[in-house]
This record gives sequence, structure tokens and C-alpha cells, in this order.
Amino acid sequence: MKITGDVYNVSKIYDSKKPVGKIEKTSSVAPKKDVISISSNAMDYQTVTKALKEVPDVRQNKVDEFAQAYRSGSYDVSGREIVEKLGKSIIDQKA
Repeated sequence: MKITGDVYNVSKIYDSKKPVGKIEKTSSVAPKKDVISISSNAMDYQTVTKALKEVPDVRQNKVDEFAQAYRSGSYDVSGREIVEKLGKSIIDQKA
């Protein structure tokens, strides 16, 4: 970059010293404590999240019931029921 013009006058700006006013002593500052406030929506969300964590992912009694029916040979599902459930599942996913 090429600087043209009166470079001497530009450099005088940086060399000038401006007097700084006297700084007076300030009074002591009392420290404030941090305060956190949680909205009622956030508290509701926290309560629901905690309740959902306590619910098991698998209902073991249902699993045991179907396993016992399968082992005994009494669990019988028709092909029609399977196709209907699959079709309903696909329609629900698209909606």
C-alpha cells in the first residue's frame, strides 16, 4: 500500500498527548448475589422428564406373556391381521 500526501501531519496525531482528567475515588461496591429463576413451563418439563425416566422402556410382563403363549403354541396371528397392522403403520408414518 502506498501512502501519499503529508505523512508528517498524520504522524503528529499519534504523537500528541492529551491530558487525562483526575480520577476520583469511587465508593465501595456491594457485591450482588446471582439469582436464578426457572419458569413454570421449565419446571413442568423437568417434572415430566423425571417421570418418563422412571417408566421402563419395555413392559416386561407383556413380553413374558407373549413369550409364554409362543412357547406353548397358543399364540396364533392370522396373516390378515399382520397385513392390516403393517398397512396402518405405513399410513400413520406418512401422516
